[in-house]
Amino acid sequence: MSHTHHLVGKKCTLCDRKFGFDEQELTCPHCGELGILDVEYDYDYVRPLFHTWRNGSERRDLFRFAPLLPLRLDGPKPQTLIGPTPLVHATRLGKHVGLPNLWVKDDGRLPTASFKDRASAVAVARAKELGIGLIAAASTGNAAASLAGLCAPEGITAVIFVPKAAPPAKIAQLLTFGAKVFLVDGTYDDAFALSLKAAERFGWYLRSTAINPLLAEGKKTGVLEALEQLGYGAPPDFVFVSVGDGCIISGLAKGLADLHALGVIPYLPRLVGVQAVTSSVIYEAWKSGGETITPVPPTTRADSISVAFPRDAVKALRGVRATGGLMVTVEDEAIFEAGRLLGTYAGVFAEPAAACAFAGVLALKAAGTLAPHHRCLVFSTGSGLKDVAGASMAAGQATLVRGLDDLEALFPQA
Repeated sequence: MSHTHHLVGKKCTLCDRKFGFDEQELTCPHCGELGILDVEYDYDYVRPLFHTWRNGSERRDLFRFAPLLPLRLDGPKPQTLIGPTPLVHATRLGKHVGLPNLWVKDDGRLPTASFKDRASAVAVARAKELGIGLIAAASTGNAAASLAGLCAPEGITAVIFVPKAAPPAKIAQLLTFGAKVFLVDGTYDDAFALSLKAAERFGWYLRSTAINPLLAEGKKTGVLEALEQLGYGAPPDFVFVSVGDGCIISGLAKGLADLHALGVIPYLPRLVGVQAVTSSVIYEAWKSGGETITPVPPTTRADSISVAFPRDAVKALRGVRATGGLMVTVEDEAIFEAGRLLGTYAGVFAEPAAACAFAGVLALKAAGTLAPHHRCLVFSTGSGLKDVAGASMAAGQATLVRGLDDLEALFPQA
């Protein structure tokens, strides 16, 4: 099946101009780099294929959802299998916080330990379709490591731009995967700007989600998979996810819209985007009721969501609003505490940027927005191993012992 009849084309989110699927690979030429495109599907064509592929595909990873992905149905795929990841019914954690219907989707279990593998899988598949041997990306670390890890077995060169302050564990991953790594003397936004200039100068294919519309389609598979695990007939009431650039939440919104348009789910869960107080540009736009983005230099310790100028803000805002969702901000201290609770009560080791999503759950529970009957799905988007220093900030210190006498003092016999 070599056709792409499941694909209608792409549409600019700003000016609504439409393009053929192969006509415009990145952003809208009329709106520039902010004219992010959205892939459109022929739902009537996809509808009879969706469950057939999901249940019958030899690959049990995200490519089971091929009729809802922006690729040839019979096109080349990466060797690395992406998903499924565990959906943890966090009963002990739920009891502790008063939310018995609480699930955590642990995407820190993906091959390179972050949600970004979902997008990179689509980028690599598209590069293989087009015969491209080099992919470039700007990242705070996770997207870059993901791209490098998936490119390595394919023989595709990964060129990576990261801010010089990126956690050492993420840089070590990149170098181990054989990527060409450039530490940018500046912020993530500076790294992103340099990647755009370099891609234009050298003709590179860009993986960056906020410029390449195909990447959000990979990210939406997180919610396609999670709701499948929950049972499509009974979606959660709320879906929580951390927000930095806006790319993941816009992808999840697209996945929910797809499932609802196909009649696979009976209603849309409410999306909740959670930002750090000191990196809350999208939250501020949501609160204003508009789509105007006012960049503010971030200072949050949660590096993966530390973004001054979120490139996918418009799609993120529309995604939240389309589901009747909301946004919330949390302090860094609440993020660290959320990470401790996830680990202690659910066995999920989340980096601070991932734990931010659960901090949003705690904030809305405290505000009275969430009641015990609400069904809540929380995405943990990256492993704590990605940022051990950050993940350790709320964990406390281990106890030094010199021998059995010290232990007897700690564990007196009955």
